[in-house]
Amino acid sequence: MNMREPLGVNGIAWESVCAHLDDRGYAPIPGVLAEKTCEEIAGYYAEDNRFRSRIEMSRYAFGRGEYKYFAYPLPGIVQQLRSSIYPHLAALANRWAERLGRKTDSFPQTLAEFLERCHRAGQKRPTPLLLKYGAGDFNCLHQDLYGEIVFPFQITFFLSQHGRDFEGGEFVLAEQQPRRQSRVEVLSPEQGAAIIFSVHHRPVRGTRGYYRANLRHGVSTVHSGQRYTLGIIFHDAK
Repeated sequence: MNMREPLGVNGIAWESVCAHLDDRGYAPIPGVLAEKTCEEIAGYYAEDNRFRSRIEMSRYAFGRGEYKYFAYPLPGIVQQLRSSIYPHLAALANRWAERLGRKTDSFPQTLAEFLERCHRAGQKRPTPLLLKYGAGDFNCLHQDLYGEIVFPFQITFFLSQHGRDFEGGEFVLAEQQPRRQSRVEVLSPEQGAAIIFSVHHRPVRGTRGYYRANLRHGVSTVHSGQRYTLGIIFHDAK
């Protein structure tokens, strides 16, 4: 399976994407996956052998809906996306860590090296997941933290078409800066698009250097239809 040409991961204007990500804490990327690829990935949801666990959000007060974590080995397209996108984000991840004064080791240039670090720390369970929403479902604002080692970015791929496959279900980002009201972004990407965004916080320049802004993400209520997304988190879980 190949990502749609001529864009694909290698055709993305990564300098522009990283500049937007650095400035706003998120970056939308249109048209990454072809419609057939989206349909194939969404179809994985019915194949239980591909997954290590299934979560009903209502059981844990996460919202309503459900999702499944992939098991290793990941499906080829999921592994391709995860391993090919990571190197484009590692340099910015290191700049963010430096601005925030973190003393941890720098993020390596390849996903394999980073996952080796996760696994040495006991974070060995894969975190890429498929999410499924129906009418009345939603996802509360949250952060995807699975252990002490955290890569600061994650990515969501939109596998369903807003307005055709479902209504409602907007992607929501909320940023809280110190001593300010929360800033909210509400997005409705097209099928095949992706959004890269901050996992938990980002550096924002102030008059006395950089300070930490806290970010959370979620999904507004789906009014009708079914909505599928693929979430790729780069650190593994304990």
